[in-house]
Amino acid sequence: MMKNIIIGLLLVFSCTSLPAQSYDELIGQAMDAVEKDSLSQAESLFKKALKLEPGNMRNALLFSNLGTIQRRLGKEKEALESYSLALNITPYSVTMLLNRASLYLELDMLDKAYVDYCQTIDLDAKNKEALQFRAYIYMRRRQYPEARMDYQRLLEEEPGNKTARVGLVMVNQKDKRYREALEELNRLIVDCPRDASLLKARAELEVEMNTLELAVMDLENAVKLTPNDAEIYVMCGEIYLAQGKKREAYAAFERAIKLGVPRPQLQERLKASK
Repeated sequence: MMKNIIIGLLLVFSCTSLPAQSYDELIGQAMDAVEKDSLSQAESLFKKALKLEPGNMRNALLFSNLGTIQRRLGKEKEALESYSLALNITPYSVTMLLNRASLYLELDMLDKAYVDYCQTIDLDAKNKEALQFRAYIYMRRRQYPEARMDYQRLLEEEPGNKTARVGLVMVNQKDKRYREALEELNRLIVDCPRDASLLKARAELEVEMNTLELAVMDLENAVKLTPNDAEIYVMCGEIYLAQGKKREAYAAFERAIKLGVPRPQLQERLKASK
């Protein structure tokens, strides 16, 4: 992120030779502050430059960089304002739209993030970041057909994109298209055999398909890869309970507690396991 700020500011100097020396000096000083990670100082210098020449077209980049600095400083509201002011000057900038969209998403402002991602895709139909995160928003909204379309478009651009492949698994699972979800998960596990999260995902799918023995096998393999993952033991315990194996369930829940799960959170399951 900081590298992008520096590169962007270098472009400001290389693309212009305007005589506003004090404006350029302030930008240069801001660059120095960024390089030294003095973000509060850089923020102040950018603001001074913007006030000095409020009508300068180069201010779009300055506002964008100011927003990125404010974001790093934890000033999310000010960062959104800066990104918006940058877009007021250059409304068709994909980079600036993505910057603002990602911050909206970080703040769980899904509707606003969605608008920015849609506008980005209107400008760049193959933009991978926008497709990925719009699909995520569709999943949050339970708009599964729309999410499927975005994941499929993303895979057309990048067939091996793991996020899109996992996304399609989730869409198929939500749509109860279990066979398709399982087939893709099987391929993913072949491609990424040491990814325990994929084994856990397949176990969850197998539970929904009521193939509990297969789910236990996947969780046993997952725990070999990540032996300190408490969630695996919780999942195992719930499957054992469903199978009527109370002793195994109790042991699994106790192991999860030793790995950090608060005992009150599992108290009811422990009682059911006795």
